[in-house]
Amino acid sequence: MVGRFKSLLARPGAALRKLALLEKVFIALAAAAMPAWYTAPGSAITVLLAFAAVIAGVLVLFRNGYRLLKRVIWRLRYRLLVAYLFIAVVPIALITYLVAFGADMLAGQIAAYIVTSELARRTDGLEGPARGLAASTPETRLREARWLAPHLREAYPGFEMLITGDTSFRFPDNASIQPPPDGWKDAAGLLLKGGSLYLWAHVKTVRCEVTLLAPMTQDSLSALVPELGELSLVMIQRSAAAGRAGRLTFPKGALPRRSRNRVPTPVNGFDAEVRNAQPVSAAVWEEPGQTASEWIIVNTRYSAVLRTVFGQTEQWSESLTMLMQAVILALLIVELISVYIGYRLTRSITNAVHNLYEGTQRVRVGDFSHRIEVKGTDQLAELSESFNRMTENLERLVEVAKEKERLQSEIEIAREVQNQLFPRALPPAETLQLAAVCRPARLVSGDYYDYARLHDQNVAFAIGDVAGKGISAALLMATVQSSMRAQLRAGRELAAAAGNGGSVPVMSTASLVTRLNQQLYAFTPPEKFATFYFALYDDETGLLKYTNAGHLPPILIREGAASRLDVNGTVVGAFSFSQYGESTLQMNSGDLLVCFTDGITEPENEFGEMFGEDRLIELLLKNADRSPDEIMDAVLESVRVWTNSPELQDDMTLLLARRT
Repeated sequence: MVGRFKSLLARPGAALRKLALLEKVFIALAAAAMPAWYTAPGSAITVLLAFAAVIAGVLVLFRNGYRLLKRVIWRLRYRLLVAYLFIAVVPIALITYLVAFGADMLAGQIAAYIVTSELARRTDGLEGPARGLAASTPETRLREARWLAPHLREAYPGFEMLITGDTSFRFPDNASIQPPPDGWKDAAGLLLKGGSLYLWAHVKTVRCEVTLLAPMTQDSLSALVPELGELSLVMIQRSAAAGRAGRLTFPKGALPRRSRNRVPTPVNGFDAEVRNAQPVSAAVWEEPGQTASEWIIVNTRYSAVLRTVFGQTEQWSESLTMLMQAVILALLIVELISVYIGYRLTRSITNAVHNLYEGTQRVRVGDFSHRIEVKGTDQLAELSESFNRMTENLERLVEVAKEKERLQSEIEIAREVQNQLFPRALPPAETLQLAAVCRPARLVSGDYYDYARLHDQNVAFAIGDVAGKGISAALLMATVQSSMRAQLRAGRELAAAAGNGGSVPVMSTASLVTRLNQQLYAFTPPEKFATFYFALYDDETGLLKYTNAGHLPPILIREGAASRLDVNGTVVGAFSFSQYGESTLQMNSGDLLVCFTDGITEPENEFGEMFGEDRLIELLLKNADRSPDEIMDAVLESVRVWTNSPELQDDMTLLLARRT
């Protein structure tokens, strides 16, 4: 902006055409305001022109200053300086102001609390005698009143007392005090009466009424805490007598104006004046039950508050001043040292960033051989060293990303292949409905289910859960499936060979699981194993034979009740010597057999509680009359709602068999 105005002075015509409209308006207003200021300094036109010129100048300064700042802070060094301004200088100034403001508020609140506490104490000094007089007998009341009144008048100048009822007493004899208007109950505190302020206490019993009044003048108000400072009252009365409800009026007989002579003299340059206002309420004599809002204003100093609260002496205040000056000097020294250290640190930061900037420019064009000079052992040096290592590893990371993309593609292919391994069509059966579903937690699953027709009357189905997740579990799952299908195929061929008039051999579920265990143990690592449940169903008789090798016991739903089937041995693939038994179950019409993996019962909610078999049984009993597909949907949805998570915690597999 300075350069533009220099060009304006050198070539007024050309430079003026280059100025923006706002700058032209500012020049015109300044040119018009300057002569008007000297010829008619007090006129309205002069003030208006000067105000408009100032506003236009501020806008011009802001606009050009913002442009200049954008150009300056492009460099990191200047950007850091501006950041220091906002991070260090501005917060320090704000904290300083906040400390000063907080100290002023705290001192003012303490001073106001001292005044209100003293006012409450003096109120108690009237209320206590009033209640004592009201509670005594008539003879005692009169004797106590005559003795007590002179003492109260010494403590409360202008004090008046009135007792009516079974005892009549007035003090002094010529006192103008009258009984309060009807409607007043027991009260104590400030009282607004006839435009004047009083301290009063009023106690009314069945036998008598005691009223004590003490005028509150400026002198009596200042005498509450004499050494604290100047006290004054600002009263705003809310009165229905003012014309309408809610109208604000100032009462007559306002207190005298405050005098600054009562404010204590400062003990040092830091002993600033403190002002605070504390709201209090005063009862209105003419309107029983109504109050007037008042503010007690306290003008004091820090030293007066400290003397009143802690009783410090002047010598202590001088020592405190010297201590504060020493602290300020120490802070200035620390600030100068901080500026120097900040300058050195800024240069080290900007040099390191400049080197990184040049390095990134070289890397952007594909020059991965560029290296940054490393100086020092700090984090910036470590950053430069990391940049050098980054350029060395960048090509390798690109190759890793390509390899990861290839592996992801292969996993997707594995998922498609695994989907082909699951049975596509249900085996034909006249008395059995089968349905199954598998939801993998990852792209591929370690859970397994299968079913097939052996010959005219037997249907085989199985479910398993391989230990682990991911590719390794999916491979073992494929091994289990291929082994079981090979044995089922051998069983079908044997049945077909014996079908020409001979008896059809019945496959043993225990022998099949035993052979499966031996094959898995022989051709898989020792840590790889699986739980396995295999069953044969006779389509004519409804007889179910099964072997459960360490799998979760299936649930049988029969006539509204649930029961768990047997477990006939341990997992397959872990031990070569494992032996397996065989159980038999007669399935009746309407029976529902539910086989499941731990991905159904073990998922946890946000509180760490598992879904559990009991909750599964309750859900199955509730939906037992629905179709198998609807039952599976209900179970899967309930587990999803229980976990409240879009991601599965484990593979979820269900197999349902219902006899029709």
